[in-house]
Parts: sequence; structure tokens; C-alpha cells
Amino acid sequence: MTAVDEDLILTTEFESIARAVDRETVGVQLELIGGRLGVKRVPDGDHGRILNWLLLLLMPLNPGLFLHVIGQGLAVGPYRKGRARPDGILAPLDAFVGTGEWASPEAVVMTVEVTSHDSDTNQRDRVDKPVAYAQAGIPIYLLIDREFGKVVVHSQPDGDGYQDVHSYAFGRAVTLPEPVGITFETEPITDWID
Repeated sequence: MTAVDEDLILTTEFESIARAVDRETVGVQLELIGGRLGVKRVPDGDHGRILNWLLLLLMPLNPGLFLHVIGQGLAVGPYRKGRARPDGILAPLDAFVGTGEWASPEAVVMTVEVTSHDSDTNQRDRVDKPVAYAQAGIPIYLLIDREFGKVVVHSQPDGDGYQDVHSYAFGRAVTLPEPVGITFETEPITDWID
């Protein structure tokens, strides 16, 4: 991500630029997190398969919640000035109806990121997003880290980050705390990590 002085680019200006970028043609999506302009590659097939696996895993848990994997944008960070596109968002099925491209995170139960194979993954997924999602009050941030072969569960958000962070190697059981409240096996992920 490239650092951008907030006086140089306003959130509304960023939104205009992001709308102008055709994700399918250009192959990237834009984010603004912690004053940093980010360019995120469109996901590869293994990335998508992991999200579909997670969607099928979570569906039977609660008919009121759904894993949105369509690139819905969220207003995150301090004062909701940031703009993120999580890989997955666990929220009620109709949480984003009528909200537009950059929705409030109030109904979000969990955000999900699957690391990409690009140079900005460390800063974006491991540093900036946990802070931005916690500042937005999102109860759980689930990071599926393909590079390091682990699942990281962030929970108990406070003003600066998540108070509780647990890391699980692929192949081990992962426990997501309430409000999700599930334990699941991660062995299937090992087939989709390249």
C-alpha cells in the first residue's frame, strides 16, 4: 500500500477513483486503510475455493447469517474514513441491501481475509486490516494465511486492535468465539494453498 496524506485524498475522492477502476478489466481492487491507498489483486482460483469452503461450512450454523463473498466494501478505521473490501463478510443476508458500495460495519459479525501472493499482503492483511476492523468494532477477524500455513483468529476488539489473537497451523481444529461459536477442522485448506 502507498501512504497517502489524508489532506491530499479525501474519502469521497477515493470512492470516485475506486468506482472508476473496473476490477474485471484491470485485475485489481482498491482500498483505503489507515490513510494508505492499497491495490489488491483479484483473487486466484485457490483463494476463491477457500472462501467457498468456508461459506459452505458456516451456512448451516445460523440461517440468519451469510458469508458474503462478492466484494462488498466496508467503511472501517477511525471515524469510518477507511474503505476495505474483505474477502468475506459474515453478516445477516440482507445486511447490505440498499447500502451502496461502502456499507457500515454495524451488522458485521466477522470479516475474512485469505492472503494473496503479492508484495503488499503483509502490510495489508496482517498489520493494517486487524487494526481497521477492530476500530470499526467488528467482533472477529479471521485471517487464512496461505503463505505461513495458518489460520489466525482475532477477537475482542478495542480501540487499537484485537485483544485476543490465536494462531492455528493448517490441519488443526480452529475455534471461532461467540458470536460465531464454532470449532472446525482446517485440513481441507491444505489442498488449496499452492
